[in-house]
Amino acid sequence: MTTEQRTVEPFDAVDLIRRKRDRGELTTEEIRWLVDAFTRGYVVDEQMSALAMAILLNGMGRREIKDLTLAMIDSGERLNFDGLGKTTVDKHSTGGVGDKITLPLMPLVAAFGVAVPQLSGRGLGHTGGTLDKLESIPGWRADLSNAEIREQLRDVGGVICAAGAELAPADKRLYALRDTTGTVEAIPLIASSIMSKKIAEGTAALVLDVKFGSGAFMREYDRAEELARTMVELGRDAGVNTAALLTDMNAPLGLAIGNANEVRESVEVLAGGGPADVVELTVALAREMLAQAGQPDADVEAALADGRAMDVWRRFVVAQGGDPDAALPEPRHTHTVRAEAAGVVAGQEALPFGIAAWRLGAGRARQQDPVVHAAGIDLHVKPGDAVVAGQPLYTLSADEEGRFPRALEALEGALTLDAPGTEVSRGPIVAARIG
Repeated sequence: MTTEQRTVEPFDAVDLIRRKRDRGELTTEEIRWLVDAFTRGYVVDEQMSALAMAILLNGMGRREIKDLTLAMIDSGERLNFDGLGKTTVDKHSTGGVGDKITLPLMPLVAAFGVAVPQLSGRGLGHTGGTLDKLESIPGWRADLSNAEIREQLRDVGGVICAAGAELAPADKRLYALRDTTGTVEAIPLIASSIMSKKIAEGTAALVLDVKFGSGAFMREYDRAEELARTMVELGRDAGVNTAALLTDMNAPLGLAIGNANEVRESVEVLAGGGPADVVELTVALAREMLAQAGQPDADVEAALADGRAMDVWRRFVVAQGGDPDAALPEPRHTHTVRAEAAGVVAGQEALPFGIAAWRLGAGRARQQDPVVHAAGIDLHVKPGDAVVAGQPLYTLSADEEGRFPRALEALEGALTLDAPGTEVSRGPIVAARIG
């Protein structure tokens, strides 16, 4: 074939961009071609960026979202856990501040003989990444082969690792564009991104933790609910038992925000302690996952209390090269903020605390940036707590003292006190269930 005799493409990307710009629909064939052409480089980044913006502004119908999800799945490999002899169930969170729930949740659910394949990611911006947290543990590794994943699911019952490069590769390219073009919030793109990876992962059942509030990507409850319903429908269309919990992310989850300190807090939960809100959400998601796996009456609190979940955690850490007894990284510098007067904690806005932890080094501005595992924030109070003048409110940790001023700047007004004796009420963490 000469250079002039190239394959004739069945569609033109510019035509599809114009149609979506003008609020039209794309056909199944057009969407499948678009994803394939983008994956092989025929449709260039500028064109896909324009289409992403058109989707953000004008949306997609349910059939279009389903077609986009399936096309992204078909851009790479699918994992298959048939033959394990166990039901597989996974959980996905849309991300928040102090959200370390995957760490205690996986071993808790696996303690009931269910296989939990948690293919997780790294943090970007103010939301932390599960893999970054776990890499605080000396020796622990995130990259496993498919054979290692299967073996660990069979022997340990659970795995938390990085998704392979061949799992929904079209989504990886599109996600990178969305992050740099202001289109992250598009519900069709969020839903197809999450569900393409989760369906390709091969799990039989899935529970979604869809967050709303100041520390979530979906701040408004209505948009979080729309996202949850869209993803539940996508999962069911693909034959995956799927349910979603809508959970409150207006205040940070737990007392630890960072990496190593969130691992410590997770271990406290597995030991039968830990902050009440972390335990509440861990138990709620575990019950939902086990119900999806056919065990609706499982006593999850007992598995936390009697050490079964902790036993799975320790085996999991060892299986991935880590030492569950090793000391976790400690910060070189700390700075504690104290109450200037007596009062009651009325507000503790999640987003500023996430941004402050990021500025301390707990997160990254670019995917290739390293994180400082010891950096972060430890809260000493939660909304509704009474405090006296001089009492510690929160402690910042960093390896460089020069990071404290900008972190403190982000926290101005984030924690508010009302007069002593004021009653402060907060709704339940789990606001609704869909599915």
